[in-house]
Amino acid sequence: MSRKTIPELELINQLKEELGHIARFEIIGESQEENLRMPIHKVTFGSQDPKAPVLGLIGGVHGLERIGSQVTIALLNSFSQLYQWDETIRHNLEKMRVFFIPCVNPIGILKKRRSNPNGVDIMRNAPIDAEDEVPSFLGGHRISNLLPWYRGERMESETKALIDHVKKEIEHASVAVTVDFHSGFGFQDQIWFPYAKTRKPFADLGYFDSFISLMNKTYPNHFYKVEPQAYLTHGDVWDYLYDWKKSLKQQESVFLPMCLEMGSWMWVKKNPLQIFTPEGAYNPVKTHRYRRALRRHNTFFEFLIRALYSPQSWHTLTPEELENHRKRAIEKWYSK
Repeated sequence: MSRKTIPELELINQLKEELGHIARFEIIGESQEENLRMPIHKVTFGSQDPKAPVLGLIGGVHGLERIGSQVTIALLNSFSQLYQWDETIRHNLEKMRVFFIPCVNPIGILKKRRSNPNGVDIMRNAPIDAEDEVPSFLGGHRISNLLPWYRGERMESETKALIDHVKKEIEHASVAVTVDFHSGFGFQDQIWFPYAKTRKPFADLGYFDSFISLMNKTYPNHFYKVEPQAYLTHGDVWDYLYDWKKSLKQQESVFLPMCLEMGSWMWVKKNPLQIFTPEGAYNPVKTHRYRRALRRHNTFFEFLIRALYSPQSWHTLTPEELENHRKRAIEKWYSK
C-alpha cells in the first residue's frame, strides 16, 4: 500500500513526537483509495473519567473545506503549547476532557474533493433519514457517486471512525459539546445546532439557549450568527449521534453538537478570482486572510473550555428556568 501525506497529518505527527507523554494519540481508522491509505487521527487531553465533561473539535469532514481541518489543528497546536506551561489549563483538565479529530477525510483533502474516496459525502452518510422534505441533491441522494452530496449505500470507514469514537467519548459524559468546523455558506460565520433532519426543535433546546446566552453575555461582540442548520439533509452524523445519546435516557445528561460554518463567501467577495481554483469557493487564498481565519476562533475555543469546566453556569437549571430558556429559543428561532 502506498502512503502519502498532507501538511495537516505531518503537523499531527510532529505534535505526537513532542507531546506523546502528555496527550493520548490514536489512529482511529483509515481512509483508502486503491493502493493509497491515510490515517484518521484522534488526540485526547485530560481526565479519563468517562463521566467527565467533554469537549470535541472535529475538522476535515469535507476535503474541499480544508480550512476546517487547518483551524482544528491550529487550535490543537495552541492548546498543546498552553498545556505545557499554563497551570490553569492543567488544572482544568483534571476534571474535563478535550479531544480533537482534525482530518476525518484525509484523502478528500489530498485530492481536493468534498467526498471520501468512494464519492460519498460523509455528512450525508449516517444511518438516519430526514423527517421533512430536503432540497434536491443538496439534502443527500443515492442517484450516483458522480454527483455531489451522494449518501452512499452503507456506512463508510471515515463515517464509522468518527461515529464510533465520538460515541466512546460522550457515552457516559454528564455534559458533552462538539464543534465540527466547515466552510462554504454565506457571508458570516455561523453556529448551527440540531436538527438537520427536521424543522422541529431538538429536546435540549433550552440547555442550548442557556449555553449561548452565557456566551452572549460573556462576549457580547462576538461575530457568530447562531441558528438551526440553514437547510435540511438526510444522513447528518450529528443528528444521528444526538439521537443515540438521547436514547440512552441518562437523566440530566446533555450533548450539544454544533457545526461552525465559516462564511467563505466573504473571502470570494474580496478576491473574486479565487472562485476559479478548486478550493477557492471554500477557503481563504490570500495569506493574511488565511492567517486571520486560523486565529479567528480562539476566543470561542476559550469560552468552550471554560463552559465545560464550569457547566453549572449554564447546565444547572431549575425546571422553570429550563422551560423559560426553551420558550425564548422557540420564539427566537422557530416562530418566523
